[in-house]
Amino acid sequence: MSNDQPLAGLLAGQPRIVTAGVELFDTTLRAQGVDPVVVDWRPPAGDVAAELATVAADPRIADANATALERITSAEPRWVGITTAREAVGIDTGQFLHAGPPITWDRASGPLRGALIGAMLYEGMAQTPDEAVAIAERGGIELAPCHSRQAVGPMAGVVSPSMPMFVIENAAFGNQAYCSLNEGLGKVLRYGAYGPEVITRLRWMHDVLGPAMAAAVERLESLDIRALMVQALQMGDELHNRNRAASSLFVREVVPPLLEAGIDPGDLADVVRFINGNEHFFLNLGMPAGKAAVDPARDLPGCSVVVAMARNGTDFGIQVSGTGDRWFTAPAQVPDGLFLGDYGPDDANPDIGDSTITETSGVGGFAMAAAPAIVRFVGGAVGDALTATQTMYDIALGEHPHFQIPILEFRGTPVGIDVTRVVRTGIVPAVNTGIAGREAGTGQVGAGLVEPPMAVFVEAVRALAAAG
Repeated sequence: MSNDQPLAGLLAGQPRIVTAGVELFDTTLRAQGVDPVVVDWRPPAGDVAAELATVAADPRIADANATALERITSAEPRWVGITTAREAVGIDTGQFLHAGPPITWDRASGPLRGALIGAMLYEGMAQTPDEAVAIAERGGIELAPCHSRQAVGPMAGVVSPSMPMFVIENAAFGNQAYCSLNEGLGKVLRYGAYGPEVITRLRWMHDVLGPAMAAAVERLESLDIRALMVQALQMGDELHNRNRAASSLFVREVVPPLLEAGIDPGDLADVVRFINGNEHFFLNLGMPAGKAAVDPARDLPGCSVVVAMARNGTDFGIQVSGTGDRWFTAPAQVPDGLFLGDYGPDDANPDIGDSTITETSGVGGFAMAAAPAIVRFVGGAVGDALTATQTMYDIALGEHPHFQIPILEFRGTPVGIDVTRVVRTGIVPAVNTGIAGREAGTGQVGAGLVEPPMAVFVEAVRALAAAG
């Protein structure tokens, strides 16, 4: 063989051994003094090799996925107003939105039932919790997912007609998304609490906080939410369970117009004290910003990008661009994390909330490397936060051009969850979350990490293949 032939040098150097899949190959070789090249490979999840091949061969997928990624990352979410749920999402007395895929009262988890009880008390449909339960049990309420009405809701995500809602507009595409205002932590409606203090706070938010926020945004005309998120990521937030910097930045923007709005001094003091004392106030702005960013990527034929991940406390569900509004569901998992006070794992309800729109849009668990301090809230070590983000690049279509992580040399966050990559790699999206009490009326019991069920991604791949 002459030296100018392509394989002439194949055996000229020291041979290397490549291992794939089974860890035993690697450890056995290392025990013998060999340094192998390790390939992190595993068989695709589920028995869907043929379906994966069908989806990969779909001539539409490359352009569809590129379009989805471009639409998500070019979004320009702006806060433009405050409205009521009745006006924003078209619900009336007896109708409620909730987090996650569709569900009925008989299958609803404790925190979702608690939040619905509280919402009926708040709306005056019932005078006591027992009366609210009786109304629900005789079919007196109508439920629909927030995602079906261009809305998102944290934890139980219950929205009733008179609740004030943030209006977020995506200036790049003109679509809007909505979310209720954040109540704080502890015994709050979104965690399923419905005591008198919960209802009193909700009515104050309707009578005082909502109008104050409306007055502020009217003077601002609009507020660039993406710009706040960009800054917050570089100040130690990941924008799901850590919103400390983003909430502080929001206070800095909103207080001057509040001072100019002619609000009663006592009410003004209460409003500023409330939003300044709530480190999660920005969550309910970041979530609809994510919803407004991702919605333009819906309904692209052949597209394998996840456009919604959400949980109702019973089921975990996803929606995929190429399969329309269909939900793929499986039982929700119980988060593993840190618990408040005397609460423990036995008190925890399975995963709940629409807040996984943060991970769907490229922040939250996908940006944990930006927020190493979050491990003090959800558990784990700093290295786990870095690993979580770095692993997500394996299942994402690209990197966000605006959301950057300083410790990764300002690399963009992973964005655009591809169901085929999830199934091929066996890696599910990283999600950090609050933990609601299992029993209705309990409220928050902790915060932690949770793994979405692989089954929903496998079923989505099957549906994509069938639709091809």
